[in-house]
Amino acid sequence: MSVPQYKELRRSYGFDEVAIVPGDVSINPDQTNLDLKIGDITFGLPVIASAMDGVTDTKTAVIMSNYGGLSVLNLEGIQTRYERPDDILEEIAQAPNDQITALMQKIYSQPMRDDLVAERIKAIKKEGAVCAVSVTPANTKRLAPIIVEAGADILVVASTVTTARHISKSYKGLSFEELCNTISIPVVVGNCVSYSACLELMRTGIAAILVGVGPGAACTSREVLGIGVPQITATMDCAAARDDYEKESGRYVPVITDGGFRKGGDVCKAFVAGADAVMLGSILAQAKEAPGRGYHWGMANPHASLPRGTRIKVGVNSSYEQILFGPSSITNGSQNLIGALRTTMGVCGAATIRELQQAEMVIAPSITSEGKFYQMSGLASK
Repeated sequence: MSVPQYKELRRSYGFDEVAIVPGDVSINPDQTNLDLKIGDITFGLPVIASAMDGVTDTKTAVIMSNYGGLSVLNLEGIQTRYERPDDILEEIAQAPNDQITALMQKIYSQPMRDDLVAERIKAIKKEGAVCAVSVTPANTKRLAPIIVEAGADILVVASTVTTARHISKSYKGLSFEELCNTISIPVVVGNCVSYSACLELMRTGIAAILVGVGPGAACTSREVLGIGVPQITATMDCAAARDDYEKESGRYVPVITDGGFRKGGDVCKAFVAGADAVMLGSILAQAKEAPGRGYHWGMANPHASLPRGTRIKVGVNSSYEQILFGPSSITNGSQNLIGALRTTMGVCGAATIRELQQAEMVIAPSITSEGKFYQMSGLASK
């Protein structure tokens, strides 16, 4: 006699468990189009630098914009709490491992300053760059008018998990529908990992959605809270919601896979899974221009009572230009990400990102190790 199950589990997949199948037709990589559109703004690169203090500051926001991509400045971080953020970033970089969490809790306990919010936005706009800024839902209502008045181009409302409906007895939650109807700039919301939550969020009028709960190199939400869905499955589920919403409304809402990337192959797989763009953290934190000085940490790391992140050492081994466009001096795929993406599009016969989303993908848990005995054993350089 069969015993009924309390819950039926479905299999989910991460980057290392799948592989992209080459197409029947190939095209020249230099003939591929990588354009990403958020609201009325078109970007030449579908790459976004994450809203983390070790990744994005006003200077790197300008660099990414000049390259055709986008950086998101964390308006609840060091940049808006301190007049001289570089001094604080240096203190974080020099702190011993056994003291870093307590130090960050202290540093991030300082209040955010509205004048610095406006000042950082204006500093980015002064250089002619596209300016995207990030806030949590709790601070969105208060900061949104300041953000718009200062000249920001895109508002990102992000938290570990974001839903269109929030239940609370103590306060009226943020309405994304009201927000989108109130302010004049595109609103990007995240993070989510499920079809139903993604579909509901898109119906509120948002311009794009961030996908990913806990996969980031510096995030420990999966260990602390036990929540999350591997990025290939999460992206596919949210891409399905995007496509169904487009059929329902006629409006296309880009899906941005956020977190968990280590190399160019992961980036390419995210697009085949359905992403319109990727958000990178630890990879870009390795750039010499990054504010983290070779370190990377998550937004939830300094939480006052339940830290869900850790400072990790990623080192400084390249520049923004080398990470994005090469030439690559290493073989692990963490440099020349755009070259890798264009090459994959070429072998799949995809002229655009939308066409790459239609490429075939297979379950392949051994793809990174198949035939790689000498690499895996460390004998390759001997």
